[in-house]
Amino acid sequence: MKVVFHGAAQTVTGSRHLVHVNGHQLLLDCGFFQGRRKDTYERNLHFSFEVAGVNAVVLSHAHMDHCGNLPNLVRQGFAGPIHAQTATSHLTDFMLLDSGHIQESDADYLNRRRPSEVGQPVVPLYTMSDARRTTDQLQSHGYDEVFEPVPGARVHLVDAGHILGSAGVVVDLEEKGRSTRLMFSGDIGRIGMPLLRDPVLPKDIDTLIMECTYGDRSHDPPAEAYEALRTVIQRTADRGGKVIIPSFAVGRTQTFVYYLHQMIERGELQRLPVYVDSPLAIDVTSVFRNHSECFDDETRAFMRHDPHGTAFGFDLLTYTRSVEESKAINHQVGPVVIISASGMAENGRILHHLRNNISDARNTILITSWMAPETLGRRLAEGEKTVRIFGEPHSVQAEVVAIDGLSAHAGQDFLVDYARAVRGRVRRIYLVHGEPGPAAALTERLHQAGFPEVYYPGHGEAAEL
Repeated sequence: MKVVFHGAAQTVTGSRHLVHVNGHQLLLDCGFFQGRRKDTYERNLHFSFEVAGVNAVVLSHAHMDHCGNLPNLVRQGFAGPIHAQTATSHLTDFMLLDSGHIQESDADYLNRRRPSEVGQPVVPLYTMSDARRTTDQLQSHGYDEVFEPVPGARVHLVDAGHILGSAGVVVDLEEKGRSTRLMFSGDIGRIGMPLLRDPVLPKDIDTLIMECTYGDRSHDPPAEAYEALRTVIQRTADRGGKVIIPSFAVGRTQTFVYYLHQMIERGELQRLPVYVDSPLAIDVTSVFRNHSECFDDETRAFMRHDPHGTAFGFDLLTYTRSVEESKAINHQVGPVVIISASGMAENGRILHHLRNNISDARNTILITSWMAPETLGRRLAEGEKTVRIFGEPHSVQAEVVAIDGLSAHAGQDFLVDYARAVRGRVRRIYLVHGEPGPAAALTERLHQAGFPEVYYPGHGEAAEL
């Protein structure tokens, strides 16, 4: 029995961890690596394992760096089941179809705008057709439901509190009379965040594969992030500007809508138009509405008493689905809030909004999540004064503001608490989904907390279980 780290190893994105048991292979996640556009394409196109050897997949959640490369896996011959928590399964369906559409559209746009050399057009990594074939292979499970994706691996999912349907994956392995319990944390959420329940702590684990995205720091409290968001929006509104927010369609967009809903209903923020410009976010929000069983008590109470009867809709909010509606937003005079995908500002409609608004000093670009190296979002967060959008340089005149406390990832303190839940039983901890600095900082904290065997595996490294 072993696990091989084929993605999110000494980096944050591209989650792929392959468990070997009884001659079978169980893949935990199959996500996109996100970074420099050219490197990203090559790293996502080629798998570092034999696709034909994979028997089943288990997803931790529906963010693209965890599920986004599944259609490529299917395109290359994987025909087995893809197991996920029920809400994750529903979200993944929309995520993959949208991703296929975006890749086709972006390739077409670039080929028309910047014709490639003869015989070398931009080719999408996969298509909508590939995505549809993939979603047919999804199998849904409730939290704590036990299933056996491959012989000798009994799995159950526990609430990770990161996004709707997110899960820690607990795998009880048995081979040749020997048994052990492995847990992959997926992305770990935070205590006291809006909408969702708090993460379930690990229990009775022998080997823990744990994310460490924010292993070097803890976040500001959610209440401070709420106030920072309100202040930035009001400041921009006072100068007649637009707030442009690159946002993940799953989780972050719904949090923004919920917060803005509260601010306006309470009179804490002036009444101003809010646009969610993402067909995917519209579909995802419908999944949120249908899975209120995943919400925390505070959100349920808000929905019971709100005159609109939902956390995700109010009279100043407009969801835009068509291209024509999206283009019309560019003619909207500020103040206005525009929330659009993708979260790292690498593709999708957000690029058009940034291109049209980045050089106006009245506007604000609001960064609220971790940005992968070499992405447009990272360049903006690091204060670059000239950035390229669709291959063309643009001067950054808009105010760029980063708010840390809205992250849906656990910070250092809670990551240590998460591991402490299995102190005395866990033998080894493997840190994944983190850059070297955060991993080193968390390793030191875990050593101080009494965990001598903490590892930071490289790409392709194997760990015996």
